[in-house]
Amino acid sequence: MLLQGGMGIPHLKWFGVDGEYNVMVIDLLGPSLEDLFNYCNRKFTLKTVLLLADQMIARVEYMHSRGFLHRDIKPDNFLMGLGRKASQVYVIDYGLAKKYRDLQTHKHIPYRENKNLTGTARYASVNTHLGVEQSRRDDLESLGYVLMYFIRGSLPWQGLKAGTKKQKYDKISEKKMLTPVEVLCKSYPSEFVSYFHYCRSLRFEDKPDYSYLKKLFRDLFIREGYQSDHIFDWTVSRQVAENNRLRPSGRTAGLVGPSAERAERIAGLSVA
Repeated sequence: MLLQGGMGIPHLKWFGVDGEYNVMVIDLLGPSLEDLFNYCNRKFTLKTVLLLADQMIARVEYMHSRGFLHRDIKPDNFLMGLGRKASQVYVIDYGLAKKYRDLQTHKHIPYRENKNLTGTARYASVNTHLGVEQSRRDDLESLGYVLMYFIRGSLPWQGLKAGTKKQKYDKISEKKMLTPVEVLCKSYPSEFVSYFHYCRSLRFEDKPDYSYLKKLFRDLFIREGYQSDHIFDWTVSRQVAENNRLRPSGRTAGLVGPSAERAERIAGLSVA
């Protein structure tokens, strides 16, 4: 309830008990960024990544302003809206969220070590892997990994094989710590390196400069000559699919039919 009213926070319509179940009813939203990433052949352009980054940083900033850490920043937990809100990013799934400060006294939770990993290992911060209590800096570092996942297509620590979950987490942690951000972000604008250096420079209780991080990417957006037109990669893909559907059958026959319709439904693009 403390998050209600923020931009990109789903409206809570009802919650209660129905039979054996605890029920929560929220706004109907569109596809997740993971769904859309798959729809776009698992690669986003720089423009789309920057459009998303601005909104995603703002969502994390809002949660932090209300005294909460998300602690599971990943593509599945960001959804696009529908209809007039189709270009708005929503953050969902607060099951692992944690209050990091008292809203009245502003007292921060204490620094602790030897904590179990909370969240998704692929996007977890280095400090989270090391067992350090999470704070605001960790949500932002995780968001950085999500952005690199989108622009690269994958992260260097994906697909590692291990016998147990613990061994896999250890392998991911080792690979992550052995991969300098300059290598992770190689061939991409230096703003991504700056983002990681800033996040990793923050101390446990530090309040991040969200405006600085948003400005990093906004300035890059302007320098690249992009337009703030809310045209994402999946918007373009939808237009291509519609154009192909209107062409005579032949070379494009494989682009129409049930499979194409299903792909559009997944992307939240079908009007049906």
